[in-house]
Amino acid sequence: MARREQPAVKVVAVARLAGVTRERFLRDIYPRRKPVVLKGMELGTCTTKWTVDYLSQAEGSKEVKIHVSAVPQMDFLSKNFVYRTLPFDVFVRRAAEVKHKEYFLSEDEKYYLRSVGEDARKDVADIRKQFPILAEDVQIPEYFEKERFFSSVFRISSAGLQLWTHYDVMDNFLIQVTGKKRVVLYSPRDAPYLYLSGTKSQVLDVDNPDLEKYPLFVKAKRYQCFLEAGDVLFIPALWFHNVISEEFGVALNVFWKHLPAESYDKSDTYGNKDPTAASRAIQILDRALKTLEELPEEYRDFYARRMVLRIQEKAYRNDYG
Repeated sequence: MARREQPAVKVVAVARLAGVTRERFLRDIYPRRKPVVLKGMELGTCTTKWTVDYLSQAEGSKEVKIHVSAVPQMDFLSKNFVYRTLPFDVFVRRAAEVKHKEYFLSEDEKYYLRSVGEDARKDVADIRKQFPILAEDVQIPEYFEKERFFSSVFRISSAGLQLWTHYDVMDNFLIQVTGKKRVVLYSPRDAPYLYLSGTKSQVLDVDNPDLEKYPLFVKAKRYQCFLEAGDVLFIPALWFHNVISEEFGVALNVFWKHLPAESYDKSDTYGNKDPTAASRAIQILDRALKTLEELPEEYRDFYARRMVLRIQEKAYRNDYG
């Protein structure tokens, strides 16, 4: 069956600002809770030093766990990729190639590294611990209180690789060190149109979505930006983002806690588990829905609609931009 004709999608360009100081960011940008690209930030020598040769030599043959995909669009829900382990220097050179003489799945497979802690179940990613030599080249913008720092995630992607749409529960800077990326974002308010499964959207192809399967997706307002080496994208917590590496590239994500520390799940090492109060509320809602099953369909429908109205009245914001 042919897919429904794609309607014209209005794209909102993410604001790009140069020379933003810490004071201006905290006063004028951070409170608005919208993405913005920050240009001209002082990031250290990484933007000029991190060539394929330098990366390979700097961290040598330490083993890293990577994602390998035979297709450009990686899907975390269907797990259309495999995990493999390679020496870091071998991985970097493979990720920079378009065609591979040595490979796991196919000669044009894509590679993706998302650094993790020493024990991924207990430790957060921190470039200073996992890649200490490279960390010396990076100057992380200190636009948040040091005690709110959560993690610094080192990322390397093959050209053409696309990551699934998802949200994180902490604020973060996506620092594009080398290469180019396209980032598509959606507001938390558009969550009803993104067909969520946990923190991830089921709509894998945001450019050519299956509107027979996901008809409401057209209602989601699309924000978009293109990142080049040295650009920093501020992604507020709960904003959905979908990333394509247009070139082989290296990036660093820096996450920090927007809420009080006790609001977060202490077992969360990735920054993507819902705050504990939200998790409890969802569990309570699930129990309430289970209770409604005791009623006949007509009554269940009526009281479910009353519950929705009550949630809208008590919890929805009226001033959401």
